[in-house]
Amino acid sequence: MARTVTFKGNPVNLSGDGPNVGDDAPDATLVANDLSEVKLSSYKGSVVILSIVPSLDTGICDIETKRFNTDAGKVPGVKIVTVSRDLPFAQKRWCGAAGATNIVALSDFRDGNFGKAYGIVMAGGPLAGLLARCVYVVGKDGLVKYVQLVPEIAKEPDYDAVLAAAKAAG
Repeated sequence: MARTVTFKGNPVNLSGDGPNVGDDAPDATLVANDLSEVKLSSYKGSVVILSIVPSLDTGICDIETKRFNTDAGKVPGVKIVTVSRDLPFAQKRWCGAAGATNIVALSDFRDGNFGKAYGIVMAGGPLAGLLARCVYVVGKDGLVKYVQLVPEIAKEPDYDAVLAAAKAAG
């Protein structure tokens, strides 16, 4: 059964269920800012915060990604990966303008397999086709340790809960 979130109070169905705590984090190939391909499995051995946003060019996504960039040093050894469907060129521009050097921005624009594997593609509404706001913490062992599907896309995640989960996973 697919999950539902809201966008400005209106229900939006998502493409699937996605992984739960204790599941293997699905592997996917994403695109880096230099157009190279990056497999999520390449982060195995590190604790990873996957911060998934609809678009870096929107207000809440901008705030969230800047906040995780700032908070990166609060959990030593944790990698923060922001995933959106923005083109890599737009991600590179955003990272440069924001001075975001503590996160890695990766794009799911090429084949959308990341969004499908994590069940977070918005299946309707004005943002259909983009990824819903969600945060996963993946442990060094590649298992999902924490999931926060933000119920209202226009709201920020609970950063303290994410950071606590990342610390616990370390």
